[in-house]
Amino acid sequence: MGQGPLQALWDEPRAVAPPGTAWWDRALVAGLVPLTALEAGLRTDVVWPAWHATWALVCVAALWWRAHHPLTMLVVAYGAQTVAGVVPALAGEPHSVLNVTAVVLLLAYSLGRWASGRGVVAGCVFLLVAHLVREPLYDSSGASMLIGVGALMLPVALGSLARFWAASQVRGREEVRLRERERLARDLHDTVAHHVSGILMQARAAKVRGRSDPAAAVEAMDGVEEAAKQTLEDMRSMVAVLRDGEDNGQARTPTYGVKDIPMLAQHDGEGPQVVVHTSGDIERLPAPIGSALFRAAQEAVTNARRHAVEPTVVAIDLARDRDLVRLRVHDDGRPAAPARGRRATPSYGLTGMRERISLVGGAVQAGPDPAGGWTVEAIVPVTSGAGR
Repeated sequence: MGQGPLQALWDEPRAVAPPGTAWWDRALVAGLVPLTALEAGLRTDVVWPAWHATWALVCVAALWWRAHHPLTMLVVAYGAQTVAGVVPALAGEPHSVLNVTAVVLLLAYSLGRWASGRGVVAGCVFLLVAHLVREPLYDSSGASMLIGVGALMLPVALGSLARFWAASQVRGREEVRLRERERLARDLHDTVAHHVSGILMQARAAKVRGRSDPAAAVEAMDGVEEAAKQTLEDMRSMVAVLRDGEDNGQARTPTYGVKDIPMLAQHDGEGPQVVVHTSGDIERLPAPIGSALFRAAQEAVTNARRHAVEPTVVAIDLARDRDLVRLRVHDDGRPAAPARGRRATPSYGLTGMRERISLVGGAVQAGPDPAGGWTVEAIVPVTSGAGR
């Protein structure tokens, strides 16, 4: 109860207007002030010209604050237009009004565009009541009064449509920004996990070497230091992108692609050797596909280092055959009991890999290889849809 469209309208907050007064409002006020004086001085059908000009200037001045005080300015302007016409009519003079007071329609638009839901309702009620009370004093017909109601409500409706369109654009940009931030967060996870796995292996090796050869341990710690520095650089660059990405919702170029897969083969002497083999036209893969494949390969190598039992080689094969690209990552680690983490329970990395590949239209399979070891295979179709 109370959750329908009317309640939603009633609870709608005010739209945030740009600071200050828009240049077009300042231009309107500057142009309409002399036009008001000119119309009041030249028209012969207007009784009490100074009277009408004074109230018309009130209507024009309301344009200056219409975005920040839409309801108040509408009440002031429409009230001024009403007073300008009603007082002479009560005095027995023929009805007349300056054309410049039609700016009240722009103020009605501002009501729908900027006011809160309660303000819109209050403003519409005020317009309807004032209109229906004053028009009989002008001897207006029923049809004329009905047309007047439509003329007053139409700008309010147009302002509301403009407001909801602007809000939908903001929501769209927010959704794009959130998706981008989620993607970058996954990149951060994959990169840090990859580097930390290398750091862990080198630290263990340094600990073992230090028992018999302190000099070798110091050399191994140099590798730990270098890997740690690289991790920090990658983290800083990605966090900088996350912070910098709050000013627009434009998609960003993936941080890594298939051209970066060979760097996974950089061997520091510790852990399994990584061998990369590529074939086919992989250089012209769409950027989203290239990024997804790199992260899948990186995650597979990281898992092999962390969970495989004494692996010696991790082979990465990336091949493209026309509109299909296949990534296969195989390690020769010995079979193990369920204690081998990746075989016991699914990891966040493997889940993220499947999600990332599925976003570009592909699929991932991972499990023990019949020939021994562990294999991760990703297949992605290269289509225009996947490349967007």
